[in-house]
Amino acid sequence: MKNKIIGNINSLINVIEKKKTVKYSVYAAALLIMFLIPKIGLPMFMVRILTMIGMYVILSLSLNLITGYTGQVSIGHAGFCAIGAYTSALISLNFGLNFFITALLGALVAGIFGLLLGLPTLRLSGTYLTIATLGFGEVIRMVILNWESLTNGPLGITKIQRPVFFGIELTSLNGGLFYLVWVLVFITTVIIYRIIRSKMGRALMAIREDELVATLMGIKTTNLKVYAFIISAFFAGLGGSFYAHMIRYIDPNTFTFDTSIMIISIVIFGGMGTIRGMFLGSALLISFPEALRFLQEYRFVVFGLILVLMIRYRPQGILGGQSKRDYKMPEGVNLDSIMKEG
Repeated sequence: MKNKIIGNINSLINVIEKKKTVKYSVYAAALLIMFLIPKIGLPMFMVRILTMIGMYVILSLSLNLITGYTGQVSIGHAGFCAIGAYTSALISLNFGLNFFITALLGALVAGIFGLLLGLPTLRLSGTYLTIATLGFGEVIRMVILNWESLTNGPLGITKIQRPVFFGIELTSLNGGLFYLVWVLVFITTVIIYRIIRSKMGRALMAIREDELVATLMGIKTTNLKVYAFIISAFFAGLGGSFYAHMIRYIDPNTFTFDTSIMIISIVIFGGMGTIRGMFLGSALLISFPEALRFLQEYRFVVFGLILVLMIRYRPQGILGGQSKRDYKMPEGVNLDSIMKEG
């Protein structure tokens, strides 16, 4: 009997190790493909599209923390991107600092504005919160438009420095921007993943399911919602900083309501509350308009039709509602016995 149990345990360990080996092999193959993409002679516009997909993965992951995991709908995300972009660009031009410093400062300033937005909207939810975030995004855009002494108003900021890494200027031609954005994607994904797998992440999902019950269970819902806004704004600012140094030109029309709608469309399309969905949603929604470019302006009709069909037949998104992790009751707790006693 003892030998049989030991044999079963060894078999289970072997299965797990095989699964881990397959998973790590897939990761290694994916990394190798990512490394080779700029070196296999792809057309430059494809490398730029892949770079843009990476940037939107960062933005959608940040919004997903608020909307997908906390259940707070925000449609003013472009405002945080604008703060990060302008902060990074202005510091870079006026003080000559490297991108890696200015992007961090831009993300931190965006995080501070996330705190400033999160505090007054603590008691808001649903439509009221949506309107408040929409107003925030428009206020940021109008401030940028009218504060000409700082932001150069409608003319925007030009000649923003490209990122430099150990003396090498990172561009699309040498693949530097491609590598940079996907390194940022990796860092963002790891941090967001660790957050949602932590006690804080479970609490955020409890708020999403039922905020009143979460409060009654002792979860500090107000604090956690503010933390979610700060973290989300931080990464949105990081994405905006990267955009500014990639395009080298920003103006108020860069961060309009359309940008916010694109980000939230990716979150809905890919599947709210999933990380993989943000990769899939960004890849599809950023590449669709380019793949359908032969249809000229009608491609946006096809784009809108796909979104409408998606919302009609699969509102949870492509990868939404596919959690493989079943909830396990604490040791010694049996739900059936509790229900019978209750």
